[in-house]
Amino acid sequence: MKLDGKVAVVTGAASGMGKAIATLYANEGAKVVVADLNQEGADEVAQGIVSSGGQAKAVKANVAESADIANMIDTAVSEFGTLDILVNNAGIMDGFEPVGEIEDDKWDLVFDVNTKAVMRAARKAMPIFLEKENGVIINTASSGGLNGAHSGAIYTASKHAVVGLTKNTGYMYADKGIRCNAIAPGGVETNISSSMTGVSQFGMERTKIPQSVMPRTGTSEEIANVALFLASDDSSFLNGAIIPADGGWTAAF
Repeated sequence: MKLDGKVAVVTGAASGMGKAIATLYANEGAKVVVADLNQEGADEVAQGIVSSGGQAKAVKANVAESADIANMIDTAVSEFGTLDILVNNAGIMDGFEPVGEIEDDKWDLVFDVNTKAVMRAARKAMPIFLEKENGVIINTASSGGLNGAHSGAIYTASKHAVVGLTKNTGYMYADKGIRCNAIAPGGVETNISSSMTGVSQFGMERTKIPQSVMPRTGTSEEIANVALFLASDDSSFLNGAIIPADGGWTAAF
């Protein structure tokens, strides 16, 4: 098994890509902290892992709250003894607003969840990784973090920031045995659209052009396979990399 004996924290793990990643990691031998704001969903995922012979612990975590981030990392250490893999997967959408329609409150919320939480979780995990001189961070970026036409201005900016943070972290700790990479999914069949509020019709219309050339949508399991590769020693020479997983969508731009 590729992750035998490893301990992983996966955020946004109650559904979608996070659920698929947590389940696959457990199947590959990892002990998994299933972190999500949806406590019931997290419990179901963890129970499914345990019933299949794996090890998992569900934790309620609002990643916009620093205390919840600290608790999920502390839970990994208290339950399983250490932390080896951190997957910053939790994220929310904006409402496709262009810059002229942005409200400060929504900007702050999207950045708190999509960007600040990534920093806070990596910051909390870093002392553990530095002490053992080993650790893996995997961030969920987005094709929207590589271009300007796949979402609204807030989501686009938040995911561009994740790309930059990933590259910087990968470089800064490259000689400490720590790797940090990101996956940039394209259109994937998840429930992230349920987080959208106040949808801008103007913004939606503008994004229809690039969406029209999307080869196909992906599945959460396909993204999980990339996350497994990045967590395992198979990707030992990848650091600070952003891996597009979009069926060739962004190759067109």
